[in-house]
Amino acid sequence: MRLRLLPLQVPLLLFLCSTPAFSFTGLVVSVKDGDTIEVLSNGQTTKIRLHGIDCPEKRQAYGYRAKLATAVLTFGQAVTIHPHEKDKYGRLVAEVILADETNVNQLLVKDGWCWWYRTYAPADPVLETLESEARRTRRGLWIDPNPVPPWVYRKLKHKPPVGVLEPLP
Repeated sequence: MRLRLLPLQVPLLLFLCSTPAFSFTGLVVSVKDGDTIEVLSNGQTTKIRLHGIDCPEKRQAYGYRAKLATAVLTFGQAVTIHPHEKDKYGRLVAEVILADETNVNQLLVKDGWCWWYRTYAPADPVLETLESEARRTRRGLWIDPNPVPPWVYRKLKHKPPVGVLEPLP
């Protein structure tokens, strides 16, 4: 008996194979920074970028504390990963859920260790509310009167120092 694929089945099959649509469980074996972890599942490690949030960079103010907060919550823990997509660096962008059903992405925003990343989760009223509350109550990095968002920090980091001339043609 031959298996015949209909014309609409081929694109659907390709879409399902390329889209990380299925949740899985694994053990957090590494915390790269506040919003990136590594999960071991079925003998394979996967880099996970937490969806909808952006933590300070490692060398940025509060970067170490954000990484520590993520490590305290997740390192060595069994987590469930609910994928959204892959990013341009090949990381799986996902919601990370602890065994007790705690959403790590949301808890980091609630505790004030990251920003709601509006660019990538524009319609997330939960993250919006959690960030507003953290700002209002001055939790985590919001104790700083003017914290620099990581996307601004990354742009500033790539600019040449003030007073450096561009090379002549």
